[in-house]
Amino acid sequence: MDISILSRWYHELPQENIWMVKVFIIVFAALLLDFFHKRILRFLLRKTHDSESLWDDALVQALIGPTSVFIWVVGMTFATDVFNFKYSSLLRQLAVILVVSWIIVKFISFVEKNIIDSAEKKEKFLDRTTAHAITQVLRISVVLSTILISLQTMGINISAVLAFGGIGGIAVGFAAKDLLANFFGGLMIFLDRPFSVGDWIRSPDQNIEGTVENIGWRLSRIRTFDKRPLYIPNSTFARISVENPSRMTNRRIYETIGLRYEDVNKLDIILKEITAMLQAHPDIDSGQTLMVNFNSFAASSLDFFVYTFTKTTNWQEYHRVKQDVLLKIADIISNNDAGIAFPTRTLHIENEAPKTV
Repeated sequence: MDISILSRWYHELPQENIWMVKVFIIVFAALLLDFFHKRILRFLLRKTHDSESLWDDALVQALIGPTSVFIWVVGMTFATDVFNFKYSSLLRQLAVILVVSWIIVKFISFVEKNIIDSAEKKEKFLDRTTAHAITQVLRISVVLSTILISLQTMGINISAVLAFGGIGGIAVGFAAKDLLANFFGGLMIFLDRPFSVGDWIRSPDQNIEGTVENIGWRLSRIRTFDKRPLYIPNSTFARISVENPSRMTNRRIYETIGLRYEDVNKLDIILKEITAMLQAHPDIDSGQTLMVNFNSFAASSLDFFVYTFTKTTNWQEYHRVKQDVLLKIADIISNNDAGIAFPTRTLHIENEAPKTV
Protein backbone atom coordinates (compact mmCIF):
# COMPACT_ATOMS: atom_id res chain seq x y z
CA MET A 1 0.00 0.00 0.00
CA ASP A 2 2.78 2.36 0.96
CA ILE A 3 4.78 1.51 -2.17
CA SER A 4 1.80 2.19 -4.40
CA ILE A 5 1.22 5.56 -2.71
CA LEU A 6 4.87 6.53 -3.22
CA SER A 7 4.74 5.38 -6.83
CA ARG A 8 1.59 7.40 -7.50
CA TRP A 9 3.10 10.42 -5.77
CA TYR A 10 6.26 10.10 -7.87
CA HIS A 11 4.36 9.97 -11.16
CA GLU A 12 2.17 12.90 -10.19
CA LEU A 13 5.17 15.14 -9.60
CA PRO A 14 5.81 17.83 -12.21
CA GLN A 15 8.57 16.80 -14.63
CA GLU A 16 10.71 19.79 -13.73
CA ASN A 17 10.91 18.57 -10.09
CA ILE A 18 11.66 14.89 -10.68
CA TRP A 19 15.42 15.55 -10.88
CA MET A 20 15.38 16.88 -7.32
CA VAL A 21 13.89 13.62 -6.05
CA LYS A 22 16.47 11.55 -7.92
CA VAL A 23 19.39 13.59 -6.57
CA PHE A 24 17.97 13.38 -3.04
CA ILE A 25 17.64 9.59 -3.28
CA ILE A 26 21.21 9.21 -4.55
CA VAL A 27 22.68 11.48 -1.84
CA PHE A 28 20.61 9.80 0.87
CA ALA A 29 21.73 6.34 -0.33
CA ALA A 30 25.37 7.47 -0.31
CA LEU A 31 24.93 8.86 3.20
CA LEU A 32 23.44 5.60 4.50
CA LEU A 33 26.10 3.50 2.77
CA ASP A 34 28.91 5.66 4.19
CA PHE A 35 27.33 5.52 7.67
CA PHE A 36 27.06 1.72 7.78
CA HIS A 37 30.37 1.00 6.06
CA LYS A 38 32.29 3.13 8.62
CA ARG A 39 30.80 1.16 11.49
CA ILE A 40 31.58 -2.13 9.78
CA LEU A 41 35.21 -1.05 9.31
CA ARG A 42 35.49 0.05 12.96
CA PHE A 43 34.10 -3.31 14.06
CA LEU A 44 36.61 -5.17 11.84
CA LEU A 45 39.45 -2.98 13.13
CA ARG A 46 38.64 -3.92 16.75
CA LYS A 47 38.56 -7.60 15.79
CA THR A 48 41.87 -7.50 13.89
CA HIS A 49 43.71 -5.22 16.35
CA ASP A 50 44.64 -8.04 18.71
CA SER A 51 45.44 -10.61 16.03
CA GLU A 52 49.03 -11.71 15.43
CA SER A 53 48.73 -11.30 11.67
CA LEU A 54 50.48 -8.26 10.21
CA TRP A 55 48.16 -8.01 7.22
CA ASP A 56 44.51 -8.00 8.29
CA ASP A 57 44.54 -4.86 10.45
CA ALA A 58 46.76 -3.13 7.86
CA LEU A 59 44.14 -3.83 5.18
CA VAL A 60 41.27 -2.56 7.35
CA GLN A 61 43.20 0.59 8.26
CA ALA A 62 43.99 1.15 4.59
CA LEU A 63 40.29 0.99 3.72
CA ILE A 64 39.36 3.71 6.23
CA GLY A 65 39.23 6.99 4.34
CA PRO A 66 39.53 5.93 0.69
CA THR A 67 36.28 3.96 0.74
CA SER A 68 34.33 6.96 2.07
CA VAL A 69 35.76 9.12 -0.68
CA PHE A 70 34.88 6.43 -3.22
CA ILE A 71 31.27 6.20 -2.03
CA TRP A 72 30.73 9.94 -2.26
CA VAL A 73 32.53 10.39 -5.60
CA VAL A 74 30.55 7.55 -7.18
CA GLY A 75 27.35 8.92 -5.63
CA MET A 76 28.03 12.37 -7.05
CA THR A 77 28.74 10.93 -10.51
CA PHE A 78 25.40 9.08 -10.43
CA ALA A 79 23.80 12.36 -9.41
CA THR A 80 25.34 14.05 -12.44
CA ASP A 81 23.78 11.33 -14.61
CA VAL A 82 20.48 12.99 -13.82
CA PHE A 83 21.69 15.96 -15.84
CA ASN A 84 23.08 13.70 -18.63
CA PHE A 85 26.65 14.75 -17.87
CA LYS A 86 28.70 12.91 -20.49
CA TYR A 87 31.84 12.48 -18.35
CA SER A 88 30.13 10.72 -15.46
CA SER A 89 31.25 7.26 -16.54
CA LEU A 90 34.86 8.46 -17.01
CA LEU A 91 34.88 10.06 -13.55
CA ARG A 92 33.65 6.80 -12.00
CA GLN A 93 36.41 4.83 -13.71
CA LEU A 94 39.06 7.33 -12.57
CA ALA A 95 37.63 7.26 -9.06
CA VAL A 96 37.98 3.46 -8.95
CA ILE A 97 41.60 3.64 -10.18
CA LEU A 98 42.64 6.39 -7.77
CA VAL A 99 40.90 4.91 -4.74
CA VAL A 100 42.36 1.43 -5.35
CA SER A 101 45.83 2.99 -5.69
CA TRP A 102 45.30 5.01 -2.52
CA ILE A 103 44.30 1.86 -0.64
CA ILE A 104 47.38 -0.02 -1.90
CA VAL A 105 49.74 2.82 -0.89
CA LYS A 106 48.20 3.02 2.59
CA PHE A 107 48.30 -0.76 2.91
CA ILE A 108 52.04 -0.79 2.11
CA SER A 109 52.71 1.92 4.73
CA PHE A 110 50.73 0.15 7.45
CA VAL A 111 52.38 -3.20 6.70
CA GLU A 112 55.81 -1.53 6.99
CA LYS A 113 54.81 -0.03 10.34
CA ASN A 114 53.44 -3.37 11.61
CA ILE A 115 56.58 -5.26 10.59
CA ILE A 116 58.87 -2.75 12.33
CA ASP A 117 56.72 -2.65 15.49
CA SER A 118 56.53 -6.46 15.59
CA ALA A 119 60.31 -6.78 15.25
CA GLU A 120 60.89 -4.28 18.08
CA LYS A 121 58.35 -6.01 20.31
CA LYS A 122 59.98 -9.42 19.75
CA GLU A 123 63.48 -7.85 19.99
CA LYS A 124 64.42 -9.17 16.57
CA PHE A 125 66.90 -7.42 14.30
CA LEU A 126 65.32 -5.57 11.39
CA ASP A 127 67.13 -3.25 9.04
CA ARG A 128 64.84 -0.21 8.96
CA THR A 129 66.72 1.24 5.99
CA THR A 130 66.07 -1.80 3.80
CA ALA A 131 62.42 -2.00 4.87
CA HIS A 132 61.91 1.68 4.09
CA ALA A 133 63.68 1.37 0.73
CA ILE A 134 61.51 -1.59 -0.35
CA THR A 135 58.28 0.14 0.62
CA GLN A 136 59.38 3.35 -1.08
CA VAL A 137 60.01 1.48 -4.33
CA LEU A 138 56.61 -0.23 -4.04
CA ARG A 139 54.82 3.07 -3.44
CA ILE A 140 56.57 4.74 -6.37
CA SER A 141 55.65 1.78 -8.60
CA VAL A 142 51.99 2.06 -7.59
CA VAL A 143 51.93 5.83 -8.25
CA LEU A 144 53.56 5.48 -11.69
CA SER A 145 51.22 2.63 -12.64
CA THR A 146 48.23 4.71 -11.51
CA ILE A 147 49.31 7.62 -13.69
CA LEU A 148 49.75 5.43 -16.77
CA ILE A 149 46.43 3.60 -16.26
CA SER A 150 44.61 6.91 -15.71
CA LEU A 151 46.08 8.34 -18.91
CA GLN A 152 45.02 5.23 -20.83
CA THR A 153 41.49 5.50 -19.35
CA MET A 154 41.25 9.11 -20.51
CA GLY A 155 42.11 8.01 -24.04
CA ILE A 156 45.67 9.31 -24.12
CA ASN A 157 48.12 7.16 -26.07
CA ILE A 158 50.65 5.87 -23.53
CA SER A 159 53.14 4.86 -26.22
CA ALA A 160 53.37 8.45 -27.42
CA VAL A 161 53.79 9.68 -23.85
CA LEU A 162 56.58 7.18 -23.20
CA ALA A 163 58.30 8.07 -26.46
CA PHE A 164 58.12 11.77 -25.61
CA GLY A 165 59.41 10.97 -22.13
CA GLY A 166 62.40 9.17 -23.64
CA ILE A 167 63.35 12.21 -25.67
CA GLY A 168 62.59 14.67 -22.91
CA GLY A 169 64.42 12.49 -20.41
CA ILE A 170 67.76 13.38 -22.01
CA ALA A 171 67.14 17.09 -21.50
CA VAL A 172 65.83 16.53 -18.01
CA GLY A 173 68.85 14.37 -17.22
CA PHE A 174 71.26 17.19 -18.08
CA ALA A 175 69.18 19.74 -16.17
CA ALA A 176 68.79 17.55 -13.11
CA LYS A 177 72.12 15.70 -13.01
CA ASP A 178 72.66 16.60 -9.35
CA LEU A 179 69.19 15.33 -8.49
CA LEU A 180 69.89 12.07 -10.32
CA ALA A 181 73.30 11.76 -8.66
CA ASN A 182 71.64 12.08 -5.26
CA PHE A 183 68.96 9.55 -6.26
CA PHE A 184 71.51 6.94 -7.30
CA GLY A 185 73.61 7.80 -4.27
CA GLY A 186 70.61 6.97 -2.11
CA LEU A 187 70.05 3.79 -4.09
CA MET A 188 73.65 2.71 -3.42
CA ILE A 189 73.17 3.36 0.30
CA PHE A 190 70.07 1.14 0.27
CA LEU A 191 71.91 -1.62 -1.65
CA ASP A 192 75.36 -1.50 -0.01
CA ARG A 193 74.02 -0.55 3.45
CA PRO A 194 77.18 1.09 4.84
CA PHE A 195 74.93 2.52 7.55
CA SER A 196 71.31 2.34 8.66
CA VAL A 197 68.87 4.57 10.49
CA GLY A 198 70.01 4.83 14.12
CA ASP A 199 73.72 4.22 13.37
CA TRP A 200 76.44 6.55 14.62
CA ILE A 201 78.65 7.50 11.66
CA ARG A 202 81.55 9.84 11.04
CA SER A 203 83.69 10.79 8.07
CA PRO A 204 87.43 11.47 8.34
CA ASP A 205 87.21 13.35 5.02
CA GLN A 206 84.61 15.91 6.10
CA ASN A 207 83.25 17.31 9.33
CA ILE A 208 80.41 14.79 9.50
CA GLU A 209 79.58 12.96 12.72
CA GLY A 210 76.30 12.04 14.35
CA THR A 211 73.36 9.64 14.41
CA VAL A 212 71.51 8.81 11.18
CA GLU A 213 67.85 9.81 11.53
CA ASN A 214 66.59 9.43 7.97
CA ILE A 215 67.85 8.21 4.59
CA GLY A 216 65.83 9.74 1.75
CA TRP A 217 66.16 9.50 -1.99
CA ARG A 218 67.87 12.88 -2.20
CA LEU A 219 69.05 13.81 1.30
CA SER A 220 70.07 11.99 4.43
CA ARG A 221 69.49 13.62 7.81
CA ILE A 222 72.10 13.19 10.55
CA ARG A 223 71.65 14.48 14.10
CA THR A 224 74.97 15.75 15.44
CA PHE A 225 75.92 15.20 19.08
CA ASP A 226 75.00 18.80 19.92
CA LYS A 227 71.48 17.97 18.60
CA ARG A 228 71.70 19.96 15.35
CA PRO A 229 70.27 18.40 12.18
CA LEU A 230 72.77 17.93 9.36
CA TYR A 231 71.34 17.45 5.85
CA ILE A 232 73.75 15.74 3.44
CA PRO A 233 73.10 15.08 -0.29
CA ASN A 234 73.38 11.35 -0.94
CA SER A 235 75.90 11.87 -3.76
CA THR A 236 78.38 13.05 -1.09
CA PHE A 237 78.65 9.53 0.33
CA ALA A 238 79.95 8.26 -3.02
CA ARG A 239 83.01 10.51 -2.70
CA ILE A 240 83.96 10.22 0.97
CA SER A 241 85.00 7.52 3.41
CA VAL A 242 82.43 6.73 6.07
CA GLU A 243 83.27 5.18 9.42
CA ASN A 244 80.47 3.35 11.24
CA PRO A 245 81.39 3.02 14.94
CA SER A 246 77.95 1.54 15.67
CA ARG A 247 79.06 -1.72 14.05
CA MET A 248 82.27 -2.13 16.04
CA THR A 249 82.59 -5.47 17.82
CA ASN A 250 84.48 -4.10 20.87
CA ARG A 251 85.73 -0.83 22.28
CA ARG A 252 89.42 -0.32 22.99
CA ILE A 253 91.11 0.83 26.18
CA TYR A 254 94.58 2.15 25.39
CA GLU A 255 96.29 4.07 28.20
CA THR A 256 99.89 4.93 29.07
CA ILE A 257 100.71 5.12 32.79
CA GLY A 258 103.97 6.19 34.40
CA LEU A 259 105.59 4.95 37.64
CA ARG A 260 108.23 6.77 39.67
CA TYR A 261 111.84 5.83 38.96
CA GLU A 262 112.25 4.82 42.60
CA ASP A 263 109.67 2.04 41.98
CA VAL A 264 111.65 0.31 39.26
CA ASN A 265 112.05 -2.85 41.37
CA LYS A 266 108.27 -3.12 41.75
CA LEU A 267 107.45 -2.62 38.07
CA ASP A 268 107.47 -6.29 37.08
CA ILE A 269 105.05 -7.45 39.80
CA ILE A 270 102.72 -4.50 39.09
CA LEU A 271 102.52 -5.41 35.39
CA LYS A 272 101.75 -9.05 36.23
CA GLU A 273 98.99 -8.10 38.68
CA ILE A 274 97.39 -5.70 36.18
CA THR A 275 97.45 -8.41 33.51
CA ALA A 276 95.81 -10.90 35.87
CA MET A 277 93.19 -8.32 36.85
CA LEU A 278 92.27 -7.66 33.20
CA GLN A 279 92.09 -11.36 32.36
CA ALA A 280 89.68 -11.91 35.27
CA HIS A 281 87.60 -8.78 34.68
CA PRO A 282 84.03 -9.74 33.64
CA ASP A 283 83.68 -6.78 31.25
CA ILE A 284 87.00 -7.26 29.44
CA ASP A 285 87.09 -9.49 26.36
CA SER A 286 90.10 -11.70 27.06
CA GLY A 287 89.71 -13.28 23.60
CA GLN A 288 90.93 -10.05 22.04
CA THR A 289 94.44 -8.59 22.17
CA LEU A 290 95.45 -7.92 25.79
CA MET A 291 98.83 -6.29 26.45
CA VAL A 292 100.39 -4.75 29.57
CA ASN A 293 104.04 -3.92 28.87
CA PHE A 294 106.80 -1.60 30.02
CA ASN A 295 107.21 0.87 27.21
CA SER A 296 109.89 3.50 27.81
CA PHE A 297 112.15 5.42 30.18
CA ALA A 298 110.47 8.78 30.06
CA ALA A 299 111.85 12.06 31.38
CA SER A 300 110.36 11.63 34.85
CA SER A 301 108.59 8.27 34.79
CA LEU A 302 108.77 4.61 33.87
CA ASP A 303 105.99 4.34 31.26
CA PHE A 304 103.95 1.20 30.63
CA PHE A 305 100.85 0.86 28.46
CA VAL A 306 97.56 -1.02 28.87
CA TYR A 307 95.97 -2.26 25.65
CA THR A 308 92.72 -4.22 25.89
CA PHE A 309 89.10 -4.37 24.63
CA THR A 310 85.78 -4.20 26.43
CA LYS A 311 82.92 -6.57 25.67
CA THR A 312 80.42 -3.75 25.38
CA THR A 313 80.20 -1.30 22.51
CA ASN A 314 77.78 1.01 24.31
CA TRP A 315 79.40 4.42 24.82
CA GLN A 316 78.18 4.98 28.38
CA GLU A 317 78.83 1.41 29.51
CA TYR A 318 82.32 1.55 27.96
CA HIS A 319 83.28 4.57 30.08
CA ARG A 320 81.99 2.85 33.21
CA VAL A 321 84.18 -0.18 32.47
CA LYS A 322 87.18 1.99 31.61
CA GLN A 323 86.80 3.91 34.86
CA ASP A 324 86.65 0.67 36.83
CA VAL A 325 89.79 -0.65 35.11
CA LEU A 326 91.76 2.54 35.75
CA LEU A 327 90.75 2.65 39.41
CA LYS A 328 91.78 -1.00 39.84
CA ILE A 329 95.16 -0.21 38.27
CA ALA A 330 95.59 2.68 40.71
CA ASP A 331 94.78 0.32 43.61
CA ILE A 332 97.35 -2.25 42.41
CA ILE A 333 100.02 0.44 42.23
CA SER A 334 99.12 1.73 45.69
CA ASN A 335 99.00 -1.77 47.22
CA ASN A 336 102.59 -2.33 46.07
CA ASP A 337 103.75 0.84 47.85
CA ALA A 338 104.46 2.46 44.50
CA GLY A 339 103.25 5.76 43.07
CA ILE A 340 102.07 7.17 39.77
CA ALA A 341 104.66 9.62 38.49
CA PHE A 342 104.07 13.21 37.55
CA PRO A 343 106.55 15.62 35.93
CA THR A 344 109.38 16.32 38.41
CA ARG A 345 112.91 17.67 38.31
CA THR A 346 115.75 16.76 40.69
CA LEU A 347 118.40 19.39 41.32
CA HIS A 348 121.79 18.19 42.61
CA ILE A 349 123.79 20.87 44.44
CA GLU A 350 127.47 20.22 45.07
CA ASN A 351 128.33 21.19 48.63
CA GLU A 352 132.04 22.23 48.46
CA ALA A 353 133.75 24.23 51.19
CA PRO A 354 135.26 27.55 50.04
CA LYS A 355 138.97 27.63 49.59
CA THR A 356 141.05 30.03 51.65
CA VAL A 357 144.08 31.76 50.33
